[in-house]
Amino acid sequence: MAKLWLGFDWGLGWIGVASGQTETFTASKLKPIRARDGIPNWADIDSLVKEWQPAGFVVGIPYNMDGSESQMTVRAHKFRKRLHGRYGLPAEPADERLTTREAFHHLGDGMSMNKAKKADIDSIAAQIILQSWLNELQKQT
Repeated sequence: MAKLWLGFDWGLGWIGVASGQTETFTASKLKPIRARDGIPNWADIDSLVKEWQPAGFVVGIPYNMDGSESQMTVRAHKFRKRLHGRYGLPAEPADERLTTREAFHHLGDGMSMNKAKKADIDSIAAQIILQSWLNELQKQT
């Protein structure tokens, strides 16, 4: 039976969002959520959960390039744990190194980081994070 998952690219000002499912193993970006110093408007996430009825969540975790953790890593894990605690659903971590850079490449029109809308980039990054997680899941089936 196919299951729908929501993916998140946690950030201080925006949290990118994507949906994906295990029937076709594909992910699509959704509208990003505004955050204030990394804290989302939980009513927005409540609405997403009510609308999409996910089986769980995948949260991008920003490790340093050498694999070490930073303060941002700790805060992304905290967001992941809060998702699990609030909704009682699995909240899987996913390495998100270089996903923002890859998201800019997906735009494909030569936009610079300064000109691209940060919120759009975050949801594209969430899509990449969730798609990578789905690809790994598919390999296991």
